[in-house]
Amino acid sequence: MNIRRAKNEDIPRIHELLTQVNNVHANGRPDLFKKGNRKYTDEQLKAIIADTAHTPIFVFASDNDMVLGYCFGIVEQFIDDNNRTDVKTLYIDDLCVDEKYRRQHIAKRLYDHVIDFARSNGFYNVTLNVWECNPGARAFYDSCGMKPLKTYLETIL
Repeated sequence: MNIRRAKNEDIPRIHELLTQVNNVHANGRPDLFKKGNRKYTDEQLKAIIADTAHTPIFVFASDNDMVLGYCFGIVEQFIDDNNRTDVKTLYIDDLCVDEKYRRQHIAKRLYDHVIDFARSNGFYNVTLNVWECNPGARAFYDSCGMKPLKTYLETIL
């Protein structure tokens, strides 16, 4: 098993995992997420995979190269911003492990790989957001030592 960059041949499998993540959110917040859908189209995924400098995607692949999990990253940096410093952040846009392979430390290995990648490429920090309807994800990120950066609140009208 290894962690590598995503490639276009992984798109069908990534779509399956994107649907799993979407369904967790749709179950928790059906007012915001459509069950059975996914975050990206094929064309969007191809563009994301191709842009390795700004949107790295890492996959955890089995010995027969089946994708068991992924981590999407987005490079964020506010150069010459009026009030933000120029630090470079790697934002984790999405991290998922196939529900059949959870509890085998795959998510932790992906997370650690992303931390190592960010550290070795001069990033200041790694950030993400986690939906409150996904307490398992929150517990996982807490166990990785992540701390709240900001709180995003809502009032439903």
